[in-house]
Amino acid sequence: MKDLLTDTAARAARYIAEIDNRPVAPRAETIARLCTLGGPLPEGPSDPADLLGLLDEVGSPATVATTSGRYFGFVIGGTLPASLAANWLAGAWDQNASLQIMSPVTTKIEEIVQVWVLELLGLPANCGIGFVTGTTTANFSGLAAARSAILQRSGWNVEEDGMFGAPAIRVVVGEEVHVSVLSSTSTPLFAFRRAT
Repeated sequence: MKDLLTDTAARAARYIAEIDNRPVAPRAETIARLCTLGGPLPEGPSDPADLLGLLDEVGSPATVATTSGRYFGFVIGGTLPASLAANWLAGAWDQNASLQIMSPVTTKIEEIVQVWVLELLGLPANCGIGFVTGTTTANFSGLAAARSAILQRSGWNVEEDGMFGAPAIRVVVGEEVHVSVLSSTSTPLFAFRRAT
């Protein structure tokens, strides 16, 4: 196990060190090499070191260099050394963060982040924070919270009365609206319109 993790760290460090000297988009020949991955379901286990080597040698060149200084595609955050190292440690911990009893450390870290984010944004300390998996879920969660607040002002309690029969809500967005907002508002409850 120790040798495998040491090899992984060395391969990851090399990938990071070389990221600025490679093209942002993978070349056609590196993408074509991806066909060497997969194949028939193995009858038995594979050597983890061999698998890691294959993933690195075939997979690493076929990645998009989103962490390089020359990537201007989608909004994807670059990995900082501390966050990458913490991610590796979190992977080793392999915690289920759904309940405090299942992972006290994860709960504590979430509490710390909540306090810091509220302070950073200048929000009252009694505000709540939710952690989501990405932009789509964040937009969906924000729309759901706004929907509940707007309907509550209209005298409708979503939590008690449900959605059937609730007043329709108009959602106004700009031309460059994220697709997740369009997906979240594609129900009869929302009257969707783009701002001009």
